[in-house]
Amino acid sequence: MPMRRVHLTHTFALPVARVFAFLSEHENLSLLFRAPVRRLRSGERFRNGVGSSRRIGPRVPLGLEETVVEFVPDELIVYRITRGGPLREHRGTMRFAALPDGGSRLDYEIRFRSPVPGLAAGVARMLEWSIASGLHRVEERA
Repeated sequence: MPMRRVHLTHTFALPVARVFAFLSEHENLSLLFRAPVRRLRSGERFRNGVGSSRRIGPRVPLGLEETVVEFVPDELIVYRITRGGPLREHRGTMRFAALPDGGSRLDYEIRFRSPVPGLAAGVARMLEWSIASGLHRVEERA
């Protein structure tokens, strides 16, 4: 079961606070994942912060639930799959940085394994395509 890694960087003309606000809002992630995303629970200190969770896709077992485990406003969001799906050791990390010109950069990495042969490779290809195409549409919606 090799670990798979999806890694994308994207530069935005928008300030980091605006990009972070848009991408930290759970429901907006449907733009990246091309699946319905529904908030299940708000965070402990911040609405989209640590402890907040979302369902991606239909109900479990077909869909999955992700929970935010680290959150630093305008800098970092780390989340894990906490229920459903065939992926193991999943960790998604979104790092945001302000650029000198007033724009921002997102460094987005997702790591995971799957016990199902070939599944992780297919999921990685699909995620890379859907996230990359979704990131190009963030500026028009944020």
